[in-house]
Amino acid sequence: MPSAREVKEALRGFSVGIAGVGGLGSNVAMLLTRVGVGHLVIADYDTVTEDNLSRQYFFWHQVGWSKIRALRENLLAINPMVDVRGHELKVDEDSALGVFDGVDVLVEAFDDARMKKVLIEGFQLNRPDVPIVAGSGIAGWGKSNDIRVVQYGNIYLCGDGVSEVSDDLPPLSPRVSICASMQANVVVSILLGRFWGGEPQP
Repeated sequence: MPSAREVKEALRGFSVGIAGVGGLGSNVAMLLTRVGVGHLVIADYDTVTEDNLSRQYFFWHQVGWSKIRALRENLLAINPMVDVRGHELKVDEDSALGVFDGVDVLVEAFDDARMKKVLIEGFQLNRPDVPIVAGSGIAGWGKSNDIRVVQYGNIYLCGDGVSEVSDDLPPLSPRVSICASMQANVVVSILLGRFWGGEPQP
């Protein structure tokens, strides 16, 4: 088995795109930075709010900042060598391919179901070689064992697939974090599979 140092060396040359840096995306970015992924492309149009602090990788003094600026600062505090390319925009069907051009894996972390569909379909049509690690069904609490990874070709879906966010079922940090960790773990599995050979083990 490779050592932690060998894993970091292997991951340093890869690039991962993260579409949306809220509860899932900001935590996925943090985890991938800690494990040694060398290049991150992050995109989001929103700003940090007080409500975000309950589950997103931001801090009190960053309330009001753009999420891209805040997350870039936080990631560089973990590893000043990580290359973070940030795009402060609302990713749509016209911009997605350009923003995430050249990434080895794409993480879908949108709140909006329509944008999830647009992003995934756009990449499946135009860049079918890029694996997509998506999230769906993370709201509420408990039911940890319901959160799982399901693979459909080169799409990996993390979550329980049914627990949509609502007034009665808010997104809470524990389940959001479980799903984000699963997404990051799948990304690492895909990348190390490419580096050393073999199929990903989601």
